[in-house]
Amino acid sequence: MKLVLFQNAGKGEIFPGILTGRGVVSIAGAVLRGYTAQLTMQGIIDDFDKLRPSLEKLAKDGPATTLENARLRAPLPRPGKLLACIANYWEHAQREVRPLSMFLKNPDAVVGPGDTIEIPEFTEPWAFMHEAELAIVIKGPVKRVKRENWRDAVFGYTSMIDVTARGEGRRTWPATTPASWMGKSFDTFAPIGPCIATAEEIPDPNNVIIRFWNDGQLRHNYNTDDMEHRVPELIEWATNIMTLNSGDVIACGTNHEGLGMLQDGETVEIEAQGVGRMSLKVHDPLKRKWERGVYMGADSTNPEAVKRHRPKDTG
Repeated sequence: MKLVLFQNAGKGEIFPGILTGRGVVSIAGAVLRGYTAQLTMQGIIDDFDKLRPSLEKLAKDGPATTLENARLRAPLPRPGKLLACIANYWEHAQREVRPLSMFLKNPDAVVGPGDTIEIPEFTEPWAFMHEAELAIVIKGPVKRVKRENWRDAVFGYTSMIDVTARGEGRRTWPATTPASWMGKSFDTFAPIGPCIATAEEIPDPNNVIIRFWNDGQLRHNYNTDDMEHRVPELIEWATNIMTLNSGDVIACGTNHEGLGMLQDGETVEIEAQGVGRMSLKVHDPLKRKWERGVYMGADSTNPEAVKRHRPKDTG
């Protein structure tokens, strides 16, 4: 099942719904509505086992609004916690073994399908990049979950673009010690969506294709089977540190081989297999320009960049 938040005709009240092949089916009359859309979705997560039979019936028989007449919104507009993995991909075995680590991203940075990524009027950091990621949606409260029981903590999955400010090359801004990584928390820097795919939609989260396009140019294109620290370990590690609640999110990191700059006027799209595809615009009030395409700097892990900047010693 694919759960969404949506507006009719793109305006007015935000409703919970199910994304089906016929369009969006409202479930507003079948669930307890919260004070906010986030609380409504958290309540659906908490009560899902009880709600499932009625929701499945609605998905099959309920009246549907076509996607042309429904505006999808971020399915989790203000998660209580938004954790994100640092790196976490082998990138064709180019990396040293690294310990698992995460950072907290500003939950107010969340936007959704059809929204706009706003590039801040900063000249330092000097550039802004996309990182396309699979994200785990938690069913809680959970604490100290063993990795063999990881499914107990997972309600479902969504996708996230971890928009990142860069200070030098590919380094997250600010790069000074201790690293605060505030450059990942500007407003609009956490697009999430287009839906929450419940856990049965993705039997193995470590076998999911993630793709990202910039103005139609394919950049990220990788499988989550390249993840260094896999989903069971992510759940165990995070819940050993903090209690996770329903609607919290863990973004699983990205394969950096497809990184590229974001700039004014572009249209970007992210697709996670089993979740779906969403599109956003990019706006930069300073109208800055960078080289288009995949980032090929000296610290890039794109295979072509590695050949260019780090040729093998033939002596």
